[in-house]
Order: sequence, then structure tokens, then C-alpha cells
Amino acid sequence: MQMVIAIIKPFKLDDVRSALSDIGVHGMTVSEVKGFGRQKGHTELYRGAEYVVDFLPKIKIEVAVDASMLDQVIEAIQKSAHTGKVGDGKIFVIALTEVLRIRTGETGAEAI
Repeated sequence: MQMVIAIIKPFKLDDVRSALSDIGVHGMTVSEVKGFGRQKGHTELYRGAEYVVDFLPKIKIEVAVDASMLDQVIEAIQKSAHTGKVGDGKIFVIALTEVLRIRTGETGAEAI
């Protein structure tokens, strides 16, 4: 089992959710986060004063998947979140050692 964590642009959330749903992934956790990478924020003008916005709004998606679906999930996220511009985001993959569904006590792939 793997945990896929994707940091994407906020307006791409519906596209990513649809792409994951199309391949059979129905559960995910979504968080509104702020951060920056190589783009290092940007400057904005407010009432004539220029100021630096260091942290940009992003969306963090977490999806637990069986290892057999990992490549499909990564491809779906990558294709649906891609704009070709700086700040498209990142995808991280972390190995899950155990998953347990609290309600039923199921473990492993059945708990996902």
C-alpha cells in the first residue's frame, strides 16, 4: 500500500478529483495549504504599496492506494494537474506499513 500526496494549484482540484474518480479512486483527503517552491512567491500591489507574498495558496491531496494502482494514480494526477507553468506542484509517494478501518477493524487493502 502507498500514500500518494499531491500538492497542486487550487483551480485544478476538480480536474484531479474527476481523473481519480474515473480510474476507481473514490476516497481522498483534501487540505488547503500554503507554500512555495522554486517560484519563491511573488510581489503584489495594494493601495500603491508593493509587498511580497511568500506563501502561495495550494491544495494538498492525500490518497491511500494499493500498490497495483500506484502508476495509474500518479499518471492521473500528473495529467490532470498539469498546466505547463511554474507552480504546477509535486507528487510524493510514501510506503504505508499498515491501514486499519476504525469502524469495522478491517486491515490492509480491504481497509482502503
